[in-house]
Amino acid sequence: MIDINKEDDILAAIELLYFGYRAFTNGPDELLAKRGLNRSHHRILYFIARQDGQSVGQLLQTLDISKQALNTPLRQLTAMGLVKSRKNAEDARVRELRLTADGKKLEKQLTRTQRGLLQEVLVSAGPTAAQGWKKVMRHLANCND
Repeated sequence: MIDINKEDDILAAIELLYFGYRAFTNGPDELLAKRGLNRSHHRILYFIARQDGQSVGQLLQTLDISKQALNTPLRQLTAMGLVKSRKNAEDARVRELRLTADGKKLEKQLTRTQRGLLQEVLVSAGPTAAQGWKKVMRHLANCND
């Protein structure tokens, strides 16, 4: 248990978060590197897969990044045939994003490694671990809202 009043406990928790994230991203990072891609590409693929046909604006909002930060990796994914973009039928100014068959295959492969790791560690941590972990992550994710 972490004593939130002890600096050493908080620093240890920060370190565990860094090390845990490194373990969580290591498998996908290796797969991405073989294609000359990185985590930013993975996040784009992941969130397009979760909401197929979303607009560029929606993706920017989800990722909480600037158009400039999205532009290069999205262009690369499109050039590699992993993402396709088309005009919205009602508003030609809106671009809808979809994964191609190859994009879906890569995204599933990347996510499968993370899903497997997360399932493994949550099962080994005990029956209440998943609920507690999700609660902490929800709070952490909403800190800036």
